[in-house]
Amino acid sequence: MANDAEPATLWRLRRGSSHAHATIFAGPEQTTVAWFVDGRMDRVENYETIDLAIARADEVRGVLTRDGWVEQE
Repeated sequence: MANDAEPATLWRLRRGSSHAHATIFAGPEQTTVAWFVDGRMDRVENYETIDLAIARADEVRGVLTRDGWVEQE
């Protein structure tokens, strides 16, 4: 993913009627990852590199899947 790329959804999960997803925003100075639950922003974090942002998003996905969330098809 190049800097200043369009936002990209990294993953989508569901649990019951709830939905969650992570979106990444790559910029020239930092990369931002945002998590959304049921259409509302839940959390936003900034990282110096895309790799760190993706690793953090994967970590959060792991926590959610251990809590019963499943990949959305």
